[in-house]
Amino acid sequence: MAKFELKLPKMGESVAEATITSWLKEVGDTIEADEPVLEIATDKVDSEVPSEVDGKLIEILFEADDVVEVGQTIAIIETDGDVE
Repeated sequence: MAKFELKLPKMGESVAEATITSWLKEVGDTIEADEPVLEIATDKVDSEVPSEVDGKLIEILFEADDVVEVGQTIAIIETDGDVE
């Protein structure tokens, strides 16, 4: 089993951080690649953050209303294979 770090993606040139508005998945949930995991809000746009891998959500590192910087790890997903 490998662990994949889901990071807050870059949402635009001037966006450096986002607020987590809600988690769409809970610890223990199975997630497919491209499936939304959480919703975020920036000063420019509200959007969903999808998983990049298939796996199981094993850890949530931030709660709703937390402000997270672009590139920070926000959750850990356990996968069956190796993660690059």
